[in-house]
Amino acid sequence: MCGRFVIAGNKAAIRDAFSVDETYEGELEPSWNVAPMQGIPFVSEQLREGELVRRLEIARWGLVPVWSKDPKAGARMINARSETVTEKPSFRTAAAKRRALIPANGYYEWQKNDDGTKTPHYLHGEDEDQLLGFAGLYEFWPDPTKPEDAEDKWLVTATILTRAAHDALGHIHERMPVIVPAELQDQWLDPTMTERDQVQRFIDTIPEPNLVPRIVGIEVGSVRNNGPELIAPVPEDQAS
Repeated sequence: MCGRFVIAGNKAAIRDAFSVDETYEGELEPSWNVAPMQGIPFVSEQLREGELVRRLEIARWGLVPVWSKDPKAGARMINARSETVTEKPSFRTAAAKRRALIPANGYYEWQKNDDGTKTPHYLHGEDEDQLLGFAGLYEFWPDPTKPEDAEDKWLVTATILTRAAHDALGHIHERMPVIVPAELQDQWLDPTMTERDQVQRFIDTIPEPNLVPRIVGIEVGSVRNNGPELIAPVPEDQAS
């Protein structure tokens, strides 16, 4: 599962890391505690007049299928299981046509302890400043209460793919985000890859990432808390 993550960089850092051609207006505020149903940046690619154009945009985290009657459905779709994403009605169309990269510096996961408590961990790349590319999907949902020509007629939403955690991290949580390495990001975003079987085969070949976990403070458990102190390691004598 991926339920909270960190975006410590700005738009310029994301543009450079993901070779973005166009971006939305406005700034991107860093966040050390991104939570579901909040706005998140995503990178997508479209074929426009024979040219590939890579865009950075904002979506609400929690995918709402185009056929959904209620946008609140997105709260249950912050993640999509990579093993079945091309089969599930909620995700299969987006998996074929609307794939994205979700920039992140790292994410949080909670390890269950024998005494019933949970210990939060922050997981990041081998280079802590490296921006990771979570495999994501995005979707457009038409608000039936808005007129057809309304600027906010279409709600843009996104989800993050997850996979089984490998042995090095499986003791923390059994699921983890699918992270697309730099050398495979062009293929993941390629808008000409539209066959669901082909997409699934590609997902299945994405290698396991090398992530570094560390125990952090319980303050990250509240969405009201936000700041770089959340990713600071807990002193060894305080770690449970």
